[in-house]
Amino acid sequence: MKLIKHGVRKILPKSLLDSYHFPEAIRAARKNGNPADSMVIIGFVGSKGKTTSANLLWSVLHATGIKAGQIGTANIRIGEKEELNKWHMTMPGAPRLQKILSQMKKAGCTHVVMEVPSEGQTQWRHVGINFDMLVFTNVEREIMAAHRNSMTVLHQHNKRVFSATSKARRKLIMGKIIEKVIVANSDQPDAEAYMSFAVDRKVTFSTKRPSDFWAKNITVNTHGTQFDINQTTYHINLVGEVNAINSAGVVAAASTLGISDKHIQAGLNQIKTIPGRMEPIDEGQSFTVFVDYAHEPAGMTALMKTGQDLLQKDNKMIVLFGGQGGGRDSEKRAELGKITGKLADQIIVTDDDPYDDDPMQIIEDIAVGAEESGKKRGKNLWLIQDRRQGIHKALELAQPDDIVFIACKGADQLMMLTGGTSIKWDDRTVTREELKKLLQK
Repeated sequence: MKLIKHGVRKILPKSLLDSYHFPEAIRAARKNGNPADSMVIIGFVGSKGKTTSANLLWSVLHATGIKAGQIGTANIRIGEKEELNKWHMTMPGAPRLQKILSQMKKAGCTHVVMEVPSEGQTQWRHVGINFDMLVFTNVEREIMAAHRNSMTVLHQHNKRVFSATSKARRKLIMGKIIEKVIVANSDQPDAEAYMSFAVDRKVTFSTKRPSDFWAKNITVNTHGTQFDINQTTYHINLVGEVNAINSAGVVAAASTLGISDKHIQAGLNQIKTIPGRMEPIDEGQSFTVFVDYAHEPAGMTALMKTGQDLLQKDNKMIVLFGGQGGGRDSEKRAELGKITGKLADQIIVTDDDPYDDDPMQIIEDIAVGAEESGKKRGKNLWLIQDRRQGIHKALELAQPDDIVFIACKGADQLMMLTGGTSIKWDDRTVTREELKKLLQK
């Protein structure tokens, strides 16, 4: 069946396939009783930070006593029941998505936190979901075939849900009219465009300039990140300055929902780790290992900066990563190589999700960029197509107090291969297995 679907996608124009998804989404919503109409739906829209932000906001809602669902790249929650996202889609296809929303409604969830990627909007998966609050995180360079390799088209797709929300009816839930709200990262140059839609309230957050929720005095250490917003100090157990802006958006969203600072503090602090997002892997080794989802230039730069902040003098940063095929931006491959080549001490380039692209060509494209930054093959740059072998190499290179990043896939449960096929995969599991092998030697 997968091969048949893959073949159909290659034959039919993408515009025709995407137009099919619109009525499919409407049918799916009606079939499941339009479950989103009975819950407060909060969507995170943007290139980066959606998964972390969604998990943090779910935790804040939980700390407040609100039963909430969550749908995103890494995990899906129905109340306290959590499972990893096994479909390799941030936003599952409309029939599956509406079924999950129906399950949340039946379980008694009153709120749902969702990631709303531009690619999902391209296929109209947001149709049939009446959003109440949208949080705009950022837009980074993402040239994808899904957006006809155009940033302009990406923005058009990304704004579909904003346009729909501004025109949607206000819900009446438990005798209360639910207002429409846009929460936006005002550090971003595109913030005004995303805030231009007519809604009941508009709220801003930032780390670099004044806003309604301005995160200041940011400090990062191996135990997490701390910052101040409007005279209140917040602490999260997630490492990295980038998590301050993610948290600021969550504080802004939660405060707008009427949640107290005390409950926000508690909710932020309850999250110990997020699957595949700077997730520490500890099997008793003498060096530090993180599995992370960084897979594009801005994310990789932030990851390298976090590594530099944590790295002790004279120790090394070792990074394993790859590049995606399947219509993803091929130009960013060399850029990823340049970034890691400049900022990391040792690099292993390997498979990520090649899809129908030549895996070794992807790896070579990245290696060219790393070499431009001064890396030399066999000395501080290794090209290993087999991801497990690559992970083993990265761990084998590490000395006491070094930092190893296993990047790009995070908690993805599949590796996407040629012809629409896939294999089961989890970087965290493989990393633990390879660590144990090394420690047993």
